[in-house]
Amino acid sequence: MLNAVGKAQNIVLLGGTSEIGLGIVEEFLSHGPARVTLAARKDSPRVADAQKRLADQGATVEVLEFDATDFAGHRDVIDLAFAAGDVDVAIVAFGTLGDQEELWQDQAKAVESAQTNFTAPVSVGVLLGQKFKKQGHGTIVALSSVAGQRVRRSNFVYGASKAGVDGFFVNLGEALRDSGAKVLVVRPGQVRTKMSADAGEAPLTVDVEDVAKATYAAVIDGKESIFVHPLFQYVSLGFKFIPQAIFRRLPF
Repeated sequence: MLNAVGKAQNIVLLGGTSEIGLGIVEEFLSHGPARVTLAARKDSPRVADAQKRLADQGATVEVLEFDATDFAGHRDVIDLAFAAGDVDVAIVAFGTLGDQEELWQDQAKAVESAQTNFTAPVSVGVLLGQKFKKQGHGTIVALSSVAGQRVRRSNFVYGASKAGVDGFFVNLGEALRDSGAKVLVVRPGQVRTKMSADAGEAPLTVDVEDVAKATYAAVIDGKESIFVHPLFQYVSLGFKFIPQAIFRRLPF
């Protein structure tokens, strides 16, 4: 359980090589050492670097093999992640972007994208929800996206999945409300990472460190959802009221 100064004892990162996920873990480690479980593909060339990076900051790191689309294997991964005891923070931080123009015109790739970006988070979310309900404390952090607030033509396969993820985890939080466990939905907008490097600099783009600090503060404050850049709260609200005939003409 998080102590009075916000120190976590046991953290699980699903998407163990995610730049944003690792940034969030590092922010927790800056408040004290912890046990960290990285759930990731073991053949990923980035796993060893992630493990060393966290160990250098005082973490005891375990790596579990995790394939987002191996839905049948998710229960075993979650069981192993909780085998050492209660988990204070579990971060759901995996996903793919892909070529958005290709995705809507390629059925197989669109299905693969949706399975990774929506079905897989729902799968692990259900399993995490049961674990957190049973232990009666802790926070599930789900990385959503501003892209899911009003799905745009420019990235609608990705955006539609994020809209589903957002709705699922917001209401998982409602389902867990009386259990003592919490869910935090994080909507970063565009973040300067390798995944977004080819997308160009969008308005209100933030750094990984911004997401990490905002997420840590929101967990400590017991918030249910955040926009990392505060202006996105108003932008997203405004988008909801723009008729589609006008919305389609906006330059993004």
